[in-house]
Amino acid sequence: MVTSHRILKLLVCSMLTAAPLTAFTGYAATEKHESTGQYVDDSVITTKVKAAIFGEKTLKTLQINVKTFQGVVQLSGFVDSPQSVTKAGEVAGSVEGVKEVKNDLLVK
Repeated sequence: MVTSHRILKLLVCSMLTAAPLTAFTGYAATEKHESTGQYVDDSVITTKVKAAIFGEKTLKTLQINVKTFQGVVQLSGFVDSPQSVTKAGEVAGSVEGVKEVKNDLLVK
């Protein structure tokens, strides 16, 4: 009985001391995870880039995928010409909030 009581105390104490550490580290943005604010900002950037590409008549928007992570926009999909690859990169790079464009578009 005494042993199980000591084990229980040890578990409770260890959980109480570990809880503040997880609270502080759980909300911090890391290289692979982003905070809620960053996620919202990236969603806004993605929407703006998609709208800008959609507004460009020379690009086929349904074939271009846009993803954003911490301000870095990645373009992927297929386009008809090398000029379209370049144009899509330029359009994405001109959007406010875009830090960098990774242009992975392929010509079919």
